[in-house]
Amino acid sequence: MPTLQFKGKNIIWNHHLSVPYHTLDEVSKLHYQPDKANGNLIIEGDNLLALKALLPMYAGKVKAVKFKIKKLEGDNS
Repeated sequence: MPTLQFKGKNIIWNHHLSVPYHTLDEVSKLHYQPDKANGNLIIEGDNLLALKALLPMYAGKVKAVKFKIKKLEGDNS
């Protein structure tokens, strides 16, 4: 099976291990109602930090993760 090789791959391959676990802080002005959320969460922030925050509670329980990447200003792609 082909593998993707690029300069620096060995450095970043285990980068996630060096990132500490984080906590999620609820934004009260958004009026989150867990009883109406059907177990869904919307998390805004860095992808890796968000995943590290979810890991302790949801490890082995998550079926799908959707990332919505914001377009940078001036990005015409």
